[in-house]
Amino acid sequence: MDTASGTGLQNASITVLNSKDSILVRFTRADAKGGFSLNNLREGNFILLLTYPDFADYVETFSLSSDKPLKDFGKLKMILKARLLAEVIVKGTAAQMTIKGDTTEFNAAAFNIEANSKVEDLLKQLPGIQVDKDGKITAHGQAVNKVLVDGEEFFGDDPTLVTKNIRGDMVDKVQLYDKKSDQAAFTGIDDGERTKTINIKLKEDKKQGYFGKVDAGAGNDNFYQGQGMFNYFKGKKKFSAYGTISNTAKTGLGWADNNKYGTSNIQVMDGGIMISGGGGSDLDSYDGRFNGEGIPLTRSGGLHYDNKWKDDKYSINMNYKAGSINVTGDKNTLNQNNLPTGIINTNTDQTIDNFMFRQKVDGTFLVKLDTTSDLKIMVDGTLKNSESNSNYFTSSLRGIGVSLNGSKRSLSNNGDQKIFNASALWTKKLKKKGRTLSLTLGQQFDEDDASGFLNSENSFYNTLGILDSIRLIDQYKTNLVRSSGFNSNLAYTEPLSKSFSVILNYGLNLG
Repeated sequence: MDTASGTGLQNASITVLNSKDSILVRFTRADAKGGFSLNNLREGNFILLLTYPDFADYVETFSLSSDKPLKDFGKLKMILKARLLAEVIVKGTAAQMTIKGDTTEFNAAAFNIEANSKVEDLLKQLPGIQVDKDGKITAHGQAVNKVLVDGEEFFGDDPTLVTKNIRGDMVDKVQLYDKKSDQAAFTGIDDGERTKTINIKLKEDKKQGYFGKVDAGAGNDNFYQGQGMFNYFKGKKKFSAYGTISNTAKTGLGWADNNKYGTSNIQVMDGGIMISGGGGSDLDSYDGRFNGEGIPLTRSGGLHYDNKWKDDKYSINMNYKAGSINVTGDKNTLNQNNLPTGIINTNTDQTIDNFMFRQKVDGTFLVKLDTTSDLKIMVDGTLKNSESNSNYFTSSLRGIGVSLNGSKRSLSNNGDQKIFNASALWTKKLKKKGRTLSLTLGQQFDEDDASGFLNSENSFYNTLGILDSIRLIDQYKTNLVRSSGFNSNLAYTEPLSKSFSVILNYGLNLG
C-alpha cells in the first residue's frame, strides 16, 4: 500500500526469489485492493521483492518450514521515491531484475562487471541463466538459440560471437524472452512457435567509436592459437570483423548450424564404401568435437554489417563467415588376442589427412512500404568442400611368428555441397483492427556431389606362413543429388471478437 494515501497499489509486481542464488521461484501481481497470495511454495529461505513505478522497491526475507508453512506479511508499506529523495540521500544497489509482460529484464549495473570481462561473464551472474564451458546458454532449463544486440541479429545464429567478444561494461540491460515467429508478431495470433532469445541492450555512449580485442598464445612443440575482433559502431550502424587461427583443437568461434548445413561424407563399411548425406564435421564449433586424433589446423573469419536509415524505413543485416580445418595424423596400434587355438599379434599403422572449407553468407533487407505494410527479403547460401585421404596397413602374426594375414588399404574422397535459400514476406494491416493479409514466397536449392576411391590388397597365409591368396579391391563410387523447391503461402486473418480470430491459408509448394 501507498504510505501517503493508504490505498492499495493495483498490479504491483510481487516476486519471490531463492535467497541462496536469487533464482526466480514465483511471480504474481497485486489485485485491485493491493492484495496478493502465493500458494504451494516449498520449504526454504526466500526473498520477497515488491516493485511499482515511482515507488522504492520493497525487499524482505522470509522462511517456510513444516512448522511454519504459512507467512502473513500483513500490510506492506511502499514509499514514493520522491519522498525518499526529499528527506535523505539514499545509496543502495540498483534493482537486479524487473518483469515487463513476458520479458525479464536484468540491469547490468546491479552486477559486478570486471574490467575486460565479456558479455558471457555477465550472463553467468544472472539468476536462472547458465553458460557452459563451450558457451552454450540455457535459461530456466531451455536452450537460448538467439542473442541479439539492440534487437538486431549479430553474425546470424551464432550466439557466442556476441557473448565472447563484446565487453560486459558496454551492456545497459539484458532482456530474456520467448521470441514469436514473424507471422505471429504481425497478426497478434499465437502460432505456438517460440525461440528463447536474449537481447543485449548497449549503453548509449558505447554505440559510438571503435573497439576490439586480440588474444594470442604459443606453447611448446609449435602449438599456438590466436583470435582478433574489430568493431565499429555509430548509432544504428554496426560493422564487425573477426578472425581466428589455431592448431590446439580450437575449431572456430562457435557456428551453431552444423546439422543444418552438413555436407555429404564417405565412410568405409565392411570393405566397401558407403556414401551418406549427413554432416558430422566439427569445423563449425569453436571448441568442437575434435576426437584428439591428429593435429588440427583451423582458420575462421567473418564480417557483419547492419544499419537502419530514413527514420528506420529501411534496414539491412548481412553476415559472411568462412572457416577451414585441416587434420593430419599418424596412428599405430599393437594388439594381442589370446585364443584357445593360439596367440595372434596384430600391428596396425594408419595415416590421415582431412581438409574441409566452408563459406556461408546471409542477409535480410526490410522496407516499410507505408504505415500498414512491410516487405522483408531474406537470402542465405553455403558452399562447402571436404577432402579426406587415409592409408591403412596391418599385419597379423601367429604366436610362433609366422604370418597369418595382411592388408593395405587407401581411401580418398571428395565432397562438395551448395545450398541456397531465398524468401520474401509481404505483410499488410487492413482498416479493421486485427484484419491482416500476408504473402510468403520461398525458393530452395541444394546440391551434393560426392566421390570416393578405395584401393585395398588383402593377403592370406597358410599355417606355415606361406602366401595362400590375395584379394584385390579397386572401387570408385560417386553420388550426385540435386533438389530444389518453391513454396508460397497467402494468409488472411479476420477477427471475430476480442478473443477469437479466423485464419485462412492457401499454399502452393513445388519440388
